[in-house]
Parts: sequence; C-alpha cells; structure tokens
Amino acid sequence: MQQLLRTTKSPPADECAGELLDALPPVMWFIRRQMRSHRGGLSLAQFRSLGRVSRPPQASLSAVAEHLGATLPTASRIVGGLVDKGLIVREGCRWDRRQVLFDLTPRGREVLQTARKAAQRQLELELSNLSPEHRRSLVGATKILKSVFGPANGTALGAARAGRKSSRG
Repeated sequence: MQQLLRTTKSPPADECAGELLDALPPVMWFIRRQMRSHRGGLSLAQFRSLGRVSRPPQASLSAVAEHLGATLPTASRIVGGLVDKGLIVREGCRWDRRQVLFDLTPRGREVLQTARKAAQRQLELELSNLSPEHRRSLVGATKILKSVFGPANGTALGAARAGRKSSRG
C-alpha cells in the first residue's frame, strides 16, 4: 500500500522543474539542429533572425540584436541582407514613428516552414518508436507546458511579454 501511495502522489514543483531542465535542452538541440540543416542557404545569424521576426511580438531591430547577442549595427546589417533577399519587410511602427518593425514576407515564411516541416519529419521518426500511451502522455504534457509558458499565461514570462506589448500600444 505504501508503494501505491508513493506512485500516485503528485511530484513537487521542484522535481518537475528539475525534470524539465534535464529533458528540454537535448530536445531543443535536436530541433535546432534539424531546423538549421534546412535553412535554405542562409547564414545561421540570418536564419535565427528570421525565426525571431516570425514570433510575436513584432520584432524591432533591438529585439533581433538581443536574440542574436549582437550589436545594433551587426543586426542592422543582417536584417538589411534579409530585406534585400526579399525574406522580410520593414514596417513603420504605429505607436512610435522613430521605430521600425520587421515582418516576414511570404517567401520568408516559406523558408521557415520548409525547415519546420523537415524538423517535424525527423521528430516523427524519433517519436514513432514510443508506445501509443507514451505519445498520448507527451501530447498531454506539451499542452500543459503551452498553457503555462505560452504567450497568454499568467507567469512572469507571460507578464513580461504582455508588458512589452502594452508599452508599445
């Protein structure tokens, strides 16, 4: 009976946090490796910039530079190259005329989508070895993670994202 109680007891938050810290880095490494191997002739910095521009909130030059760990002049050069290639467009900011925001063009979206599809195929191959029960558990766990860490949540990360959005509009 003691063993049954131990297995049905909910793990503490610190154990969940430790498991995530152990499990997610190799998963992200796998995904990044797959995405980068299908980056369509772009440099790694260009590809990472496309990825940042694709995610909300809309990306400024500062956001791209921060994402890359680069200076503003370096990010400006990289973004300029992506504009020249027709992968992103510059847009005026509605709430601050001094700021320029970036968005993907249809061609830029296609480059990212191609890489994403290739990465998804490789993930499918890896996950096909799991039992149906484990795949169900994995889908359930990822839905929970999205609800906790997604853009519309109440965590500190979500509040920071929401604060950046509200300070612009």
